[in-house]
Amino acid sequence: MKLPSPAELTERLDPLLDVLADHFGPQRWWTDTDPFEVIAGALLVQNTAWAGAAKATENLRAAGALSVDGVLGLDELRCQELVRPSGSFRQKTAKLKAFAEHVREAHEGDLGRMLRAPMEPLRRELLGIWGVGPETADAILLYAARKPSFVVDTYTQRALERLGVIPGGAPRAALRALLLEALPQDPWQLAEAHGLFVRLGKSHCGSTPECATCPLLLGCRYGSGGSLREAASHSRGRSTHVGHRGCQVSLHLSFRTNVRNLRTLCLLSAP
Repeated sequence: MKLPSPAELTERLDPLLDVLADHFGPQRWWTDTDPFEVIAGALLVQNTAWAGAAKATENLRAAGALSVDGVLGLDELRCQELVRPSGSFRQKTAKLKAFAEHVREAHEGDLGRMLRAPMEPLRRELLGIWGVGPETADAILLYAARKPSFVVDTYTQRALERLGVIPGGAPRAALRALLLEALPQDPWQLAEAHGLFVRLGKSHCGSTPECATCPLLLGCRYGSGGSLREAASHSRGRSTHVGHRGCQVSLHLSFRTNVRNLRTLCLLSAP
């Protein structure tokens, strides 16, 4: 089985994302988060659960070190102590310091200037920093720089394979390129799509799947042998509500409508 064309993938993804948006609602990942906090989180979450990375990030914040200058100002042992909850604390200290040192040396410490570079040159630059692989680079591009990249992680690839959307074992670089052609070139939609795949993976489609309660069960070849259109048809008719800073907004069932409403909520609630 070969990879689908971009048009074929769009046709397969649309009902899938509609069902996930209906079931889970907006994910709102890092929509109003300081860019360096996003970058620190992307480095600290490598090979660990988010809970540990979040605790390490909070430790850095409490120490006043959640910035380029803050990380550079920490001695190595103190930084290791702060990031210990994320695991592999010596290596992650080295990665944080390598990133901060790169910003200082290449951009005079101006992270904003670095992140304003065009996407592909910035991606190449990120991949040249020790400790930053493709998944981490794309997370930084999408969530810190707000550029239209896509994070192809285990959650995304596993779900798409089980659903029968893509063949097993597709190279991640090829899958990323295909997804970027098939999905709208809008960072908000790409971030929501990625967030929904991660939510699906954590709640239902992990290494040991929980198929019985999965919202995509009727359309999953792995779980039931059905099609995505069946799952989308079954899902229609339910409503979702999301509260945000005192606002209660009724959302349409479609993925794109969720994104539009989420963008509006974030604009309205901005200081």
